[in-house]
Amino acid sequence: QVQLVESGGGLVQAGGSLRLSCAASGRTFSRYAMGWFRQAPGKEREFVAACDWNGGSTGYADSVKGRFTISRDNAKNTVYLQMNSLKSEDTAVYYCARASTPWRTPTGAPKEYEYWGQGTQVTVSS
Repeated sequence: QVQLVESGGGLVQAGGSLRLSCAASGRTFSRYAMGWFRQAPGKEREFVAACDWNGGSTGYADSVKGRFTISRDNAKNTVYLQMNSLKSEDTAVYYCARASTPWRTPTGAPKEYEYWGQGTQVTVSS
């Protein structure tokens, strides 16, 4: 069983930055794509960013492109989401997720991810 634990959320003013971390348990972290998703109150969960097994291939939602950066450190079993130029519409609970199939190109489809963290709240005040 894989456990994912997010951290780094909090309250920040518009225009500010936050860095989210997601620590994974297990020995096979480096084989799988990882993704970040978010869910705002009253809205469906949406894709934010994803990277492949070594971070060489990344993808972003249009709404965060140019502002957010996903990266990973396989030696630490950790994936990160650097969020800059935050806007009030970025307010949500952010979840990290691990892909269900090793060595796959990352996608933005939640169904492609098997394990999910508990989420961390990000609140951006305007």
